[in-house]
Amino acid sequence: MYEPVQLRSFLAVARSLSFTRAAERLGVRQSTVSQHVRKLERDVGRPLFARDTHAVELTVDGEALVGFARDILAVQDRARRHFATQPVRGRLRLGVSDDLVATHLPRVLRDFRHSHPLVDLALTVDLSGTLHQRLDAGELDLLFAKRLAGQSRGRLVWRDRLVWVAAPGLRLDPDEPVPLVAYPPPSISRAQALAALTGAGRAWRFACMSGSLGGLVAAAGAGLGVLAHSRGLVPPGLVPVPATHRLPALGEVEVILLHRPGPPTPSVAALSEAILGVGGPDPGPAAATGRLG
Repeated sequence: MYEPVQLRSFLAVARSLSFTRAAERLGVRQSTVSQHVRKLERDVGRPLFARDTHAVELTVDGEALVGFARDILAVQDRARRHFATQPVRGRLRLGVSDDLVATHLPRVLRDFRHSHPLVDLALTVDLSGTLHQRLDAGELDLLFAKRLAGQSRGRLVWRDRLVWVAAPGLRLDPDEPVPLVAYPPPSISRAQALAALTGAGRAWRFACMSGSLGGLVAAAGAGLGVLAHSRGLVPPGLVPVPATHRLPALGEVEVILLHRPGPPTPSVAALSEAILGVGGPDPGPAAATGRLG
């Protein structure tokens, strides 16, 4: 039997590839996280991370344990909630950013509905910036969306790096403005893309704008231009733009949970736990090594 506290520390490191960031997210000391991982590696009998003074990477066995750990914690959480004295009920207005809907929301809602069948959900899908505005206006109870790295509002779920993605084989003319595929304002990825290009002195133009991720993916997949997107959530059919194109680095983005001011309601607290239990994107080879192509 694997200890839940050790599995949570392991998943926190796996999401961020950093013992320091994992400790910050869990609210414990880095030495505590390291101790949990060492004990888990001893119980498993195999190393889960390859680490040196510069980087932390998942081993093959570590990548395999990510899925097992999530399943173990999810089952434990469902069992605990099932035998709670009072069932959670009510109506919850949830806002989710567009790029998280297809990747993380289905599993979250499936597990949540199984554990809390008496909670009715009103789902709003929109840009992260718009969701923040709607929460402030009292139109949402909870949002699962992005914030700019360095901002402190909300509870951090995971960090990711923004990268440029495009159709395989796309070539950019260095003498022409960079063709952008982007959301309209107030998109966080759009703002970071424009700031990065402007700071690097690169000219740009909007090749396509769309308010939906499906539209952006279709445009980028057709070769219209490049899209700034979370590295861990790159849509199928798109690939990181090779470093030979010398596009500027985009920096990090943070996925958070944020509820209305005041103590969270039981339904908000329960759904927040379900989202935290699923965790971040599975770290693939590119995410683990930080290569952009």
